[in-house]
Amino acid sequence: MTDTEKRALNEDELQELVAASDSGARNVAGTLGKAIAAVALLWSVFQVLLASPIGLKVLPGDMINNARQIHLAFAIFLSAMSYPLFKSASKTSVPWYDWILGLGGAFLAMYGYFFYAKIVGNGGLADTSDSYFALAGLTFLFIAAYRTLGPVMVILAIVFLGYVFFGASEVVPDQIRWAGASLRKAMSHMWITTEGVFGIALNVSTQFVFLFVLFGALLDKAGAGNYFIKMAFGALGHLRGGPAKAAVVGSAATGLISGSSIANVVTTGTFTIPLMKRVGFSAEKAGSVEVASSVNGQIMPPVMGAAAFLMVEYVGISYFEVIKHAFLPAIISYIALVYIVHLEAVKNNMPTIGNKVVSLWRTVMGMFLFFAGFGGLCYATQFPVRLITSMVPEGSGWVLAVLIGLVYIGLIKLAANTDELEIDDPNAEVMELPDVAKLWKAGLYYLLPIVVLVYFLMIERKSPGLSAFWATFLLFFILLTQKPLKAMFRGENDAVSRIKEGLFDLVDGMIDGARNMIGIGLATATAGIIVGTVSLTGIGQVMADFVEFLSGGNLILMLLFVAILSLILGMGLPTTANYIVVSSLMVSVVVELGAQSGLIVPLIAVHLFVFYFGIMADVTPPVGLASFAAAAVSGGDAIRTGFTAFFYSLRTVALPFVFIFNTDLLLIDVTLVQGIVVFIIATIGILVFTAATMGFYITKSRIWETAALLVVAFALFRPGFFMDMIQPPFHETAPTAVAQALEEAPAGSQMRIVVKGPDFDTLEEKETHLALTVPDVDGGDARLAALGLIFTVDGERMIMDEPMFGTPLAEQLSSFDFYGDEPVQITNVQAPAKQLRKELMFIPALILLGLVTVLQRRRAASKREFEGEPA
Repeated sequence: MTDTEKRALNEDELQELVAASDSGARNVAGTLGKAIAAVALLWSVFQVLLASPIGLKVLPGDMINNARQIHLAFAIFLSAMSYPLFKSASKTSVPWYDWILGLGGAFLAMYGYFFYAKIVGNGGLADTSDSYFALAGLTFLFIAAYRTLGPVMVILAIVFLGYVFFGASEVVPDQIRWAGASLRKAMSHMWITTEGVFGIALNVSTQFVFLFVLFGALLDKAGAGNYFIKMAFGALGHLRGGPAKAAVVGSAATGLISGSSIANVVTTGTFTIPLMKRVGFSAEKAGSVEVASSVNGQIMPPVMGAAAFLMVEYVGISYFEVIKHAFLPAIISYIALVYIVHLEAVKNNMPTIGNKVVSLWRTVMGMFLFFAGFGGLCYATQFPVRLITSMVPEGSGWVLAVLIGLVYIGLIKLAANTDELEIDDPNAEVMELPDVAKLWKAGLYYLLPIVVLVYFLMIERKSPGLSAFWATFLLFFILLTQKPLKAMFRGENDAVSRIKEGLFDLVDGMIDGARNMIGIGLATATAGIIVGTVSLTGIGQVMADFVEFLSGGNLILMLLFVAILSLILGMGLPTTANYIVVSSLMVSVVVELGAQSGLIVPLIAVHLFVFYFGIMADVTPPVGLASFAAAAVSGGDAIRTGFTAFFYSLRTVALPFVFIFNTDLLLIDVTLVQGIVVFIIATIGILVFTAATMGFYITKSRIWETAALLVVAFALFRPGFFMDMIQPPFHETAPTAVAQALEEAPAGSQMRIVVKGPDFDTLEEKETHLALTVPDVDGGDARLAALGLIFTVDGERMIMDEPMFGTPLAEQLSSFDFYGDEPVQITNVQAPAKQLRKELMFIPALILLGLVTVLQRRRAASKREFEGEPA
């Protein structure tokens, strides 16, 4: 052990570390411990029934209508039972004050449930007694959030709540001062209605997130985590830097299972980190690879964590659309991570593990065929399903259930012919790689619930909650039957004990799922206060003006500001809370500023931008919990591990800046062929960018080669930048000729105009930039009418009347005074110009890449010849 390394934690200490973060450090034994576990189990049962097709028949209507209150009540109570309030508090018993905080918090959370009729009778507003109960509820929520999430989330919520009450004070700067709110008004907004704590974020946690977290906990309890790690190690372990590559792929797979990046680090890291150190990675670099790949598991479809479900509500699109837009960046980000560890291994000439010899090309093709085959299986499932539903429309559900059961039994029989998967010892003197040819049979049935989940989400387009229910329901069946069925096929006579083991596994998985949801439930509830403050006070628009002032109207600076804000908040907020806060404050600002700059930034692009930087919450030093977990496994320095992981992750997080300006990466308005081309080019681009930032391509890069690679990557990611320099995409025309310009422009193209006039509130003159999409109608006047624009020509001036009500421009220009003495007018019109296809810029970029490749190959060959190695 070097001086820079510390003692790595043992397995029990690591599990305690995960529990302290994800499910609570307190472990109460005896009857009381069983009672607390029973409450967690009851929470899972309630959430499963809520998501099930029979929920409306089984659960009373009041419970369904107030599901958010019940959800939060469980979270607050279990937080008090599972997380000690003080470091000195007992970890094996529950102090008296925690009973008060737990039961009192649960009652206050369900205040709207108990007094539903009274609140409805008051028109949904709080009376004096309601407001005091609501204030007490916020206090209990803050205490629960503090013990579970730490102080930052609570401090942030209190600051925003303080602004609600004291925003009218003279101490508050004029720019952000507002009228203020009474206690009744504020508490109605924050606790009684669905605008604050019980708003969209908590509803998403209730309706969707719980089922996905439970799905992951049950899949892990079934043994899928170990199977995925073994498969990844068996497929990639023989390569140079193989353990690190296996860590990346294994973490991508376990990202389906674990909703926690910290649990992901410990699950895969206890095996991969010692092996990475064994082949030459330092303790910090080994931990960093694991952190970067584990945290990125949150961006991997089809399960992307709570933030993805929030996007469904905030953006107003289906979960299928969210997955489609997020898919390509997630895939190429993992490709970049694999390439990073490959370059680290090649640079340091690291040895391989085992005596397995398989060509890199064959390995890559094998991985590609596996994932392509899995995707094809999910897609092809729809055809037999449609055939059966057309043949047996009434009983198709039962027929399909029987067929899935038969497939499952066949896969279980296949698994029974192999040995049970044991956890390997990474410190064994002789390390044998798993044989994928034999291993794949042992856990193929784990893919069944994932196929069901993907099928319902992507093919049937069902709601995320219902999709997760059916996948979870199948996992119930698997957990109960996998052990007794294997015993039967192996000729063993202990089926009864195996059934008991399966039942215990199911119960433990449901308890684990509930405990893992405590932090998410409290994070979404507490973040609701910030969202409620924005909607109550209008601070969002003030923030927009302030950020626009700081950035000087420059979109790049604005994006940097948003990224830095996310990173700063990430030092103390979990990913979900970080995403809620930043998206509530900044998304509309970026979209508006982009439009003023003539760039249409889709709402989903900005939300994904915020989300990508939000996932850094578990990485960012000095608080990144995943980095501390990895350092505990590796024995390395936690802060150094965090900075290295941050450095690795930033290469991936560079992607959001790319897809803001090139929405092709999000598969927005692209055909299948275009999507394939975008994937190939984007993959080459991210590999080139990675090589440039690593300072190593085929051999160590010279400075000019690094610069050339950066130019190549930029050209591949944003070819339009260089094409616009060669052939400007717009030409200026007179404002009075706007109708003619619209008539000549191709339908669907963009036209930019600058509108200048007095502000409605201040009467001061201002201007804004608008990007108009040319309507698909004939004639300039008809196109003006379709856009809602009404003009009057006054000499060389183009005077604008107020746009027609209900058109998008009416809202965008609502801040102008169209009825004052000074007119609102168009001062500049830029019509679309003919331009060559931007993809032509790929040609010089690839030629430059080829030049660098040839030069580095020659230099590498010369080096090998000099050192006496075969060229």
